[in-house]
This record gives sequence, structure tokens and C-alpha cells, in this order.
Amino acid sequence: MENTLAIELVGITKAFGAKVIANKNVNMDLREGEILALLGENGSGKTTLMNMIAGIYTPDSGHIIVRGEEAVMKSPIDAYKHHIGMIHQHFKLVDLFTAADNILLGERRPQGGGSRLKFEILSRDRVKKLQQAIDRYGFDIDLSRKVYDMSVSEKQTVEIIKALYRGADILILDEPTAVLTPQEIEKLFAVLRKMRDDGKSIIIITHKLNEVMAISDRVCVLRKGEHVATLETSKTNEKELAEMMVGQKIDLNIDRELPSDPLPRLMIRDMSVVNPDGRTVVDHVSFDLCGGEILGIAGISGNGQKELLEGIAGLQNKSGGDVIFRNPKRGKPVTFFHKDLKKIKAMAAEGFFHYPDGEKVDLRGKSSKEIVRLVNEEQILFYEDEIIDLKEKTPREIQELGIKLSFVPEDRLNMGLVGSMSIVDNMMLRSYRKGRSVFVNRGRPKKLADEIIQNLEVVTPGDMTPVRRLSGGNVQKVLVGREIASSPKVLMVAYPVRGLDINSSYTIYNLLNRQKKNNVAVMYVGEDLDVLLALCDRILVLCGGRISGVVDARKVTKEEIGLMMARVPDKVNVYAYEDLRREGEGRGEQ
Repeated sequence: MENTLAIELVGITKAFGAKVIANKNVNMDLREGEILALLGENGSGKTTLMNMIAGIYTPDSGHIIVRGEEAVMKSPIDAYKHHIGMIHQHFKLVDLFTAADNILLGERRPQGGGSRLKFEILSRDRVKKLQQAIDRYGFDIDLSRKVYDMSVSEKQTVEIIKALYRGADILILDEPTAVLTPQEIEKLFAVLRKMRDDGKSIIIITHKLNEVMAISDRVCVLRKGEHVATLETSKTNEKELAEMMVGQKIDLNIDRELPSDPLPRLMIRDMSVVNPDGRTVVDHVSFDLCGGEILGIAGISGNGQKELLEGIAGLQNKSGGDVIFRNPKRGKPVTFFHKDLKKIKAMAAEGFFHYPDGEKVDLRGKSSKEIVRLVNEEQILFYEDEIIDLKEKTPREIQELGIKLSFVPEDRLNMGLVGSMSIVDNMMLRSYRKGRSVFVNRGRPKKLADEIIQNLEVVTPGDMTPVRRLSGGNVQKVLVGREIASSPKVLMVAYPVRGLDINSSYTIYNLLNRQKKNNVAVMYVGEDLDVLLALCDRILVLCGGRISGVVDARKVTKEEIGLMMARVPDKVNVYAYEDLRREGEGRGEQ
């Protein structure tokens, strides 16, 4: 049984246009009754290769052999005829239908059923068969429940049952754990093991090394569209697999030091955000973000992470609460960057400033020209940090205070970058307003663009290439690199390594740690709990737009975070910045 092949791919090649070769001469096989992990970086050709098995694409050359016979897959119907089913990252379900209706949708009418056989009757006749599959593999699903009421894991379950119901005994799952909690992942893995033990053959497309080691029997590695190796999982390790994916030795460790002196830089109090549909997406959240720390934001996708960051940055309308920014200005000079002459005079009258010798600033009787000279010569200094309420500030005013938002959405070119503009001109979007002439100076933006291209290994013909011509991962490097290079006081990043290879991802992690050492307050929204646990100092967990806990990233487990992602407990535990500060002082005394 072990050596019987369910699928064999021989010399598979697929190209899109003249320059993009997605797969090149790939040889791979899947055995009966095994779980095979298909591992590779983003853009390595994993999904394209599986789409050819599933009948979505046809190979330009090569052969697909199913159980010893060559198969031609012109559509998913052909794949189902060979008992092959694929569960995609984006589910193909009708939200208004029940689970049972979605599973049965598209089934052919039984012979002799009559031309007016109703879908409802067909459903009643088939529910018993569906229940048998549910009981056999231990699925937890209510067939009468509407899809719009289901969690992500329940929708995924419906897709798997749908494939099984259509007779699939070869299953392909594309990134099945991307948006699941640790508990949901373990449930899924338990079901997959039962299916394997029942003789099913399963391929999991993934880039998560720990999951490869936990669930697979063998692992097939792709790099830049080519097959690198197929190994027994028990005879390899994460480091070896990572080096095969990248093609060179890499360090998988994330350096994390305790914050030296964490003090609140951003204070959120009872903030709520309502989306354009009138739904509360951030619900009365309160927390502190400190300078010199990385605060992770965890939660199942769509639970308010994006809206939380956009609310703080002024990009979403807040329906209540306060956002207080503690500007680290103690002992630093006042500037005209976000204060005019009138504001400086008023603040001086209230006693905010002193001269370098410690004398209190008194601007009464001084001319405007003299005050401008004192400011430009950096002779007027702040006594204390400046406390600013951001609630009524515009996004531009917030940005000018040094609060930078690096947000990487699914459509990267509609947020932060202009696709038709060059890399250099996209750098200039952050600085052109500071110019003193009607003519823009491309010198500094060009230098920054070249540094980002070199340091983050952006693949591009040149710095004047329009951003829309870059791949998704390279677009992301340009965006994140620009934001980190802008010397922020608060840096908020959402999914900054989505679409990046392992080397570039660890480069981003190191850049964030460098910002932390520079006393920048960093907020990091991520999908990978292992990275959140390794990179962050504290983790704030969101569930339904509410805070379900703030925990010490050094002591919490993935399972504990998973429970908080699934529900808000009656008592919400908060690991506050004071606790982090005390722990840092305790480590320093040892």
C-alpha cells in the first residue's frame, strides 16, 4: 500500500506569457494513504502545480498519471472523475445556503427523477449520506446552518465534506491553516489523520515549517518553480527544509531583548470604530503602547485588527473614546514642523519651554523675527513630553507628529503606494510637502529607493520602474521599507511579511527590532502565532472587535492565545506595561 502511487507528475511545465515560468520540469508523486506537504516560498509555483492536478490549469508539457493511467485534466469536472478534489484558500460557498445545500449544489439529477425534481427533495434524500461522512471522520458541523453564520473553520469543513461527497479520495488543501486558531488547526489535523488512515491521499500546500513537521509523512520542496527534493518528514528538520526553500543557509532565530525603560507613547481609552455599514468593528478598547516595545495584535482575520490601526491613524471615523499621544519632546527643541508662531507663543505663555541654560522661555516683547531665529537655532526646548489628543487630528496631522502607519492590505497598490509611479516617486510621497520650492528634489528619495532595493533585495529593473510592474512581494518590500525608513515615533505594521520569502521576512523582523532599540513604539499585526510569540513583548488579542486579553509573549502558549481568539472571557486579564517595566528592572538587577 505504501508504494502504490495515487498521483505521479512527470516533467510538468507551466508558463504564463514569455517571461513567467511558474513550474519547470517538475517530477513529483503522491502515495496512497499518505499526507504529503508541498512546501515552498510565495511564488514558488505550489498552487499553480496543484491547480493543474485539479483541472483549473492545463500543463504546457508533461504528464499527470493517476493510479497508473495518464489523465488529461481540462476542468475540475475531469478531476472529480478521477476522484480528485481541491479545497482552495478562498471558499466557493453560497452564504445564503445551508451547509447541506452548498454540499449538494451542482449535483446531477438522478436518472428517472423527472424534469421537475426539486432541490429540497434532493437534499432530503442525500442528508443521510452526508451524515455518514461526518460521523466517519469526526467532523463537527451542523448541516442545517447557514454559511453566513459559520466560522472560517466551519466553512472549511463544508468544503472538505463537499469534496468527499463527490467521491474524492485524493484531497488537495491550499494553505488550510492560514486563518485558523491553534485549537481549530489541531481539530483539522485530527480529521486529516483519520482520512489518511482510511486510505485517502492528501496534499497540503503550506509554507509553515512547524505544521509540515506535525502533520506530513513526506515533504516535497519547490523553489522558483522547480522541484528541489522530496524527503521523509521524520528524517529532516525545519532548518534543513528552510535552507532548501531559500537555496542558502539562513538563521531562523529572532533576537528579542526586554524593553529597557517602557513608558506609554500611545494611550488608547475606550475607543470604538463603526464601519460604513454601521457595524461596530472596534468595541471600546483600552490599552497602552510603549516606546521601546513591540506590541503584537492577534486575532482571527476580520476581528478588528485592520480597523484598530486605521482608527488610531485617523483613517477610520471613531465613534467614541480617546487616542492620546505622548510626544517624546523632553529637552528637545520646538520646531515649525507642526506648530505655527501663534501656537509657540501661546505654549510659551503657559510655561512649556526653557532655554538651553534652563531659564524659562518668556517671549513677551520679542518680535516675530527674533522668535523665528530662536526656533531655527534650536534655542527653545520643551520642559516635558508633549501630550496630544489625536481624536480630532487628520491623518496628515497625525503623520506629521511621527505616527507612521505601514499597512499592507490584500490590494497593496490601493493603500500607501501609487502603482503608476516609480519607486523613487513613491518614496517622495512622504517628503514632497517639506520642499521649499515649486520644484521637487529627487536626490534623497532616490537614495532611499536605492537603499531599500539593495537591503531588501527588491527585484526590479531599476528605481524608476513603476511599482505596478513589480511582483506582490516586491511591492510589499517597497512599502514596508519606506515606512520603516521614515524615523517614526510610533510604527504600526499590519501583515508586513505577507508575500515575502523567509530571508526578507527575517530582515523585516530585524528592522522592527532595530526600531524597538531606538525607543520607537511598534504595533505588529500578524497571522503567524509563532512569529508573534518570538518577536513581541506583549500580545493583545482581539475577538469580535473587543479585547479578550493582553498577555506576556514570553510566557503565554499558542493554545491560550487560541482560546482568547475564539471568545472573550468573563474576566479579561491584562499584562500591563507596568508589569513589563517591573520585569525588565528585575532582569537588570540580576
